[in-house]
Amino acid sequence: MKKGVLVSLLAIVPLFILSGCESMVVFDPQGPVARSITDLINWSIVLMAFVCLVVFVLFGYIVWKYRATKDNADYEPEEHGSTKLEIVWTVIPFLIIIALTIPTVKTIYALEDIPEDYKDHDPVVINVTSADWKWIFSYPEEGIETVNYVNIPAGVPVEFKLTSAGTMQSFWIPALAGQKYTMYGAETDLYVVADNPGNYEGQNTSFNGKGYAEMKFDVEAKTLADYDKWVDEVKETAPELTEEKYKEIIKPTHLGRMTFSNTHLEWIDHGKGGDSNYYLNPELYRVHGYPGRTFEKNQESDGGEKDAH
Repeated sequence: MKKGVLVSLLAIVPLFILSGCESMVVFDPQGPVARSITDLINWSIVLMAFVCLVVFVLFGYIVWKYRATKDNADYEPEEHGSTKLEIVWTVIPFLIIIALTIPTVKTIYALEDIPEDYKDHDPVVINVTSADWKWIFSYPEEGIETVNYVNIPAGVPVEFKLTSAGTMQSFWIPALAGQKYTMYGAETDLYVVADNPGNYEGQNTSFNGKGYAEMKFDVEAKTLADYDKWVDEVKETAPELTEEKYKEIIKPTHLGRMTFSNTHLEWIDHGKGGDSNYYLNPELYRVHGYPGRTFEKNQESDGGEKDAH
């Protein structure tokens, strides 16, 4: 059995017990980004399991060795500590922290760039805009837009530029990459590569109201030829997205799949900031309960009903 497989099995066993044996997608990575994260998780679990094992073994040994018996009934413990032991149990936690920190920092920084084996490929750029409770994917280079699903070419790096049209969300494709937050007026990058064609599920993991649990999207990795064919079909057959239609889409509702032959980036890019109330109607957000400080009564909003920006 290969070492990597053994490590993964050792990591998965306790998680299956704790999770009711549900499928653990993160332990079946389908790309280099996800594999880096899985390797880090495996290393952390194995190291922590080893630490727990040593602690429990020492605990049992000490309890048994120094238990009260007839032979040590008159034992008087030393009142002075052991300098050597105190140094040992101070240094060991530092070594454990270092063993966890170094690979974690290296992995985090590596994930902020295109995976090493794909450096010679130009990434496909896809702008991701989250809204309650749907995901909007804009392809600025192709000039198309989709809602609640995204198609990507397999074996090619994809650069997701993440932002939000309103509340903060968390973008996550467990089989392909880790999660990153989306925030209005800010833009973050997430690189993803799918090794082979296939279908994967993405979701929002940040609570943002009663509809967040169903805020999911489909990811389909296609061959490069199929991907190019799909792009051409969308350009030829999909309807055009209007500003009025976009204002309807980003209202806090659930929607199915949608496809358009242009993008909302033509008139607004939420990642660039600007008027934070634009498109946000306070009354629509009362489904959350207390709407929050952003929507206090003394603040005005056009709610997406005015055409002036």
